This record gives sequence, structure tokens and C-alpha cells, in this order.
Amino acid sequence: MKLPRPPDWLILIGMVGGLVALAVAGPWRAPDSPPAREPAPGAPLAPASLFDPAIWVNAPRAGPGAGTAFSVADRGVWLTARHVVEGCRRAAIVTAPGHGVAAEVRLSAQRETAVLITRGGAPALPIAPAGPLRRGLMAFHPGFPQGRPGEAASQLIRRANLWVGGHGLRAEPVLTFAETARRPGLRGALTGISGAPVLDSAGEVLGVTVAEAPRRRRLYATTPSSLRAALAQAGVAPSAAPGRKLTGATLGAIADDLRARLSIAEVVCLT
Repeated sequence: MKLPRPPDWLILIGMVGGLVALAVAGPWRAPDSPPAREPAPGAPLAPASLFDPAIWVNAPRAGPGAGTAFSVADRGVWLTARHVVEGCRRAAIVTAPGHGVAAEVRLSAQRETAVLITRGGAPALPIAPAGPLRRGLMAFHPGFPQGRPGEAASQLIRRANLWVGGHGLRAEPVLTFAETARRPGLRGALTGISGAPVLDSAGEVLGVTVAEAPRRRRLYATTPSSLRAALAQAGVAPSAAPGRKLTGATLGAIADDLRARLSIAEVVCLT
């Protein structure tokens, strides 16, 4: 006897339910089998997947706040984290204590990067060329944590899916970095580092810092493909200019110089 075919909507619900169950349960493993091993440092990072770990954050409500932005075009184009300026009636790039320039905010759907446009700009940071990412890659996050100059160093460990609530649920693949060092005297959560560039050891931008897990000492950043999509949205060609070589020993001095040039600046959301 031939059973009637179930409705398409019922089949779709079953498929989605199966995927969710797999995502929650994770890969099956026999009770006596050894735990799965993480790929060794230096191994290529696998492509983004729906089964990458999920990171849940709530975007703060609009109001007075501050974060970090960085220049991607000398004519006055900047990138920052979306939640830093989302819902802002007025945003500004701080040029000196108590002084700043007005910034037009441009958001795009389903992306954790925001574009800022100002009259006049600062020397642009170079963008890293497209290429494979590897576990253990050293990265640097110079910005304005806790509202003052500071920076952190990290290592790339895996991919993740960042789910953001608060202004409508959205998700984006991100990179997960384990913090390895920070500016001496900088303690606690790195509030304000959102929007900071993620620089590789060549001093070139890989992505935008968008979230932090303070207890686990994890930093999350947009992917290089998301960075390039944001540049395309702003009509900016990726800069091929050479960056400045970065190490743990030189990070502080180079980060201070980039802030002095306003290549990296504080961005504020005003009431």
C-alpha cells in the first residue's frame, strides 16, 4: 500500500528539526573512544559551517557609548563594530580630547561591521591579501578599551557563528581568538575595544573586533570576506600598501603611533 506524501511544510520542519538536533548533540562518539582532538596549530582553518560553535550576545540599547574605529580610506571612510553605532542619532570620530568630527553611519543588513563617513580622513590601514587562515595565527587588537588607549594580542583558534539579539536576531560567521597578552595595567573586560582592527604580524587588517568573552579571554572578529564586503559597500578598494611588522615587543609603540595619526580612533555615540 502506498502511503500519501506528507505536505512540503511538514518535510521542511522535519529537516530543520534534524539539523538542530545534530547541532545540539554534536558528533556522535562511542563511550570508550578518546575525545576528539583539536587540529594542531598551523593547520588550515576549515571553511565556515552551520555546525561551528554558536556564540550568543545581546546588542546594547542605543545611547551614549564609545568604541574603536579605524581608517580604510584617506578621504574619510572608517570601519567599526555595528553595535557601537547602531541606533545612534549622532556619531563622531574623536580627534582630540573634547573634539571630534561628525560621522555618517551606514549599516548593512546581517553584517556586524558598520561604515562611517567623515569630512576629511586619516592614513588608511592596509588590508591583508586574500588567502587561507591557519590556527595559531598571531593577531593584535589596538583600540580604546575602557575608554583609553590599549591593545591586546591573541591567537586564532577556530571559527564560530555569532548570534546577536537586541535589535532583531541576526547571525554572522566570525573568527575566535584566544587572548595571550594585553597592555600592562589593563585589567578586566576590554569594553570599548569593539570596532578595533584585527592586525596580523605584517600589520595588515584581517577583520573587525566585534565581541569579547571576558571570563574565557576570547575575542571574536569578523572574517576577511566580511571585511571585504564592507569595503565594497563603502566603495573602497583594499589597500595593498605594506603594513608595519608587529610583534609583542613592538605592539605598544606602533599602536600608539597609529592612534596618534588617527588611523585608529575612538568613536562615540552621542545622545
